[in-house]
Formats: sequence, structure tokens, C-alpha cells
Amino acid sequence: MSAMIKTRIIKIGNSQGVRIPKLLLDQVDLGEEVELALEENQIVIRPSRLVRYNWAEQFALMAEKGDDYLLEDTLVTTEWDETEWEW
Repeated sequence: MSAMIKTRIIKIGNSQGVRIPKLLLDQVDLGEEVELALEENQIVIRPSRLVRYNWAEQFALMAEKGDDYLLEDTLVTTEWDETEWEW
């Protein structure tokens, strides 16, 4: 269901904000944190994405396709790497 609801921009301290009506919030699962984006002269509100979300699946897919190798065949080392570095 799509709804168009007019609201006002309000002052919140030194910032401004928009109250999102419960009618709209009940239709989406935004969670506690959101991302704001400016797209085609519109402000878009999305649920915040988890950092590294889906990385395990993406790495597994890379391994299946043989795309999980080091891009640099030879690592450049220095004398410090050989004599000073401790594991």
C-alpha cells in the first residue's frame, strides 16, 4: 500500500527534522538506525545496512569462481620485515 502524507519540517535544536507518521512506519521495518541519501533531488530514508553484511557469502562465491587469490604474486619485503618484525 502506498500512501502520500503531508508533514512539516520542524526545528530540533540547531537542526531540522521530519516526524514520520506511525501509519508509514508500520508499513516498513526501519529499525533504530537509518541511512539518508539524496537521490534525484529527493531525500531517501533506508534501514541502516550492517557493516560487512553478507561478506561470508560473497567470499564463498568468490572461492567457487576461483576469484579468491592474491592480486600481488610477490610481496615486497624490506630488511625491517626480515629482522625487526615479530610474529
